[in-house]
Amino acid sequence: MAEHFPPAAQRGVPDRAEAAPATADRVGSHPWSPGHSRNAGLDRTAAQPGDAPAQGRQAYAAIDLGTNNCRLLIARPTGENFTVIDAFSRVVRLGEGLAQTGRLSDVAMDRAVAALRICSDKLRRRNVHLARSVATEACRRATNGPAFIERVREETGIRLDIISAQEEARLAVLGCHILLEDGIGPAVIFDIGGGSTELVLIEPGAPVPRILDWQSVPWGVVSLTETMGAEPDGTEALLARYATMRGTVADAFADFAERIAAHRAPDLRLLGTSGTVTTLASLHLALPQYDRRAVDGLIVPSDAMRAITTRLSGMGPAERRTLPCIGNERADLVVAGCAILDAILDIWPAPRLGVADRGIREGILRSLMSADAEGQMAQAALRRIGK
Repeated sequence: MAEHFPPAAQRGVPDRAEAAPATADRVGSHPWSPGHSRNAGLDRTAAQPGDAPAQGRQAYAAIDLGTNNCRLLIARPTGENFTVIDAFSRVVRLGEGLAQTGRLSDVAMDRAVAALRICSDKLRRRNVHLARSVATEACRRATNGPAFIERVREETGIRLDIISAQEEARLAVLGCHILLEDGIGPAVIFDIGGGSTELVLIEPGAPVPRILDWQSVPWGVVSLTETMGAEPDGTEALLARYATMRGTVADAFADFAERIAAHRAPDLRLLGTSGTVTTLASLHLALPQYDRRAVDGLIVPSDAMRAITTRLSGMGPAERRTLPCIGNERADLVVAGCAILDAILDIWPAPRLGVADRGIREGILRSLMSADAEGQMAQAALRRIGK
């Protein structure tokens, strides 16, 4: 659902120059077409006195509330691209305990609401013109997901849209496909989340790639970790647990793997967007701390990523916490991400892996900006006809 936020009292906060390429997306009625929302229509209020009419001066926002993270991106259009003017990310672990209870816990919901209050404040301070806020697998699965959505609306003013797995996959592709390595033939884009993983087979070549096939499985870093239980002691037991993780994910991917086998070509390409791939890319680069500029758009040999997953799978959590770019927040989840990545590389053995630190939020922003621009052009045309 797209929503309008009233202008804040203060203006003129300086931009932070962080550009992300965007394509000219068009709105359509098909579920895969960019700009499609389950809740049709884009809300906006009438222009205020003194407001600039140009779309490029408007601020747009996207919130992605996942099973593990709450992320916000606010941007303004700049030609065919957009410039990020504010961002926020916090680990909230909304799906903590969901695998066991089927419900969002009170503590997890409190963490998420606290993060969303910060997002709400930023939306108002940045004079956001149009926003879309989405929730994914944790809210899809939880029996109290709808009640939580209502609580968020009452306490923060943010209207979360629980999107389908199909819409989640589409937005991820829309947000990161521009980073796909050049080549011939179909490619796979994947998003390893906290509660699910989406795999999408695409045909590149157009401004927006055509979806050939896709699958979502209910295994993300949180859901897989919690289902497997506590980590055992000893390298042998850790490796056995990892093998079970990898086999569980492979079984879930089996139907998709069979369907896409015929699409394999000599020039296999693979692009991943998730905390797992950006973390492993950081380890590959031996970064002392995470640096988005070094990671976003990086192409890493798949064998190098395999070597890192093998190394991490035999480590205990205490040892993993000491590694840069993992720390306490990811130490207990990164192994599940490694198992999911290994399973993906098994079914689509591309020699190189593209890394994207962008995805759903960027896809939302592109959709909003495109839909709003088309709406403004349509209104201008109607005004001309009326004259």
